[in-house]
Amino acid sequence: MKLNCDMGESYGSWVMGNDEAVMPWVDMANIACGFHASDPQTMFRTIQLAVKNHVTIGAHPGYDDKQGFGRRSIPHTPTAITSLVAYQTGALDAICQFHDTNVSYVKPHGALYHDMMAIPEVYEAILQAVAGLDRNPSLVILARLDNREYIDLAREYGVSLIFEAFADRAYSDDGSLVDRSEPGAVFHDEIRILQQVQGLANGEVITREGNTLELEANTVCVHGDNPESVALIQRIYQELNR
Repeated sequence: MKLNCDMGESYGSWVMGNDEAVMPWVDMANIACGFHASDPQTMFRTIQLAVKNHVTIGAHPGYDDKQGFGRRSIPHTPTAITSLVAYQTGALDAICQFHDTNVSYVKPHGALYHDMMAIPEVYEAILQAVAGLDRNPSLVILARLDNREYIDLAREYGVSLIFEAFADRAYSDDGSLVDRSEPGAVFHDEIRILQQVQGLANGEVITREGNTLELEANTVCVHGDNPESVALIQRIYQELNR
């Protein structure tokens, strides 16, 4: 089970996250590309840090929404979705090339990620962008009980998928994430998070209702927003790599 984490989300003098402390303990870095957060210098530094720690680099494109941190859904035509994903990923990959590396996958950010999983036209528009990029990057999507339609369409575009689960989010019996607005949707207890990661590594998750679901994921998303969460990521990484 690979660990992925959102990185490079600082902007100018505004610092977000603990990238330097987190990077040694993850396998995949989802690097912001300048629309919801980041800037060229931040992208440069984050790629440099990923290369130093032998971490796989992914583009983390979002809606052009720094004020809302990319968490607001903004209506776009499919062509506009394709172009904004290609534009952001291309910018990150250009800086990657400067460091003799490349973008290995694309993971949409925030509202764009949620729209991708809820609106087929958005998903297909993102597939078109990814399929048109050099070096055949993969696309990260949410691991669900049934992703057959997503898998079939990705196959048509020749795009490989990476299925993602979340360490600190509650799941419902239908396999969906519990909405953040609901009580208990986000875990803060370290033991609960560790238990969920261990379960996901074995292909299952315990739902909010107490039932066990089979859920196949290739990677689990973790967040390193403070010193406590960085220490937890280190522990998760060590548990998975024992």
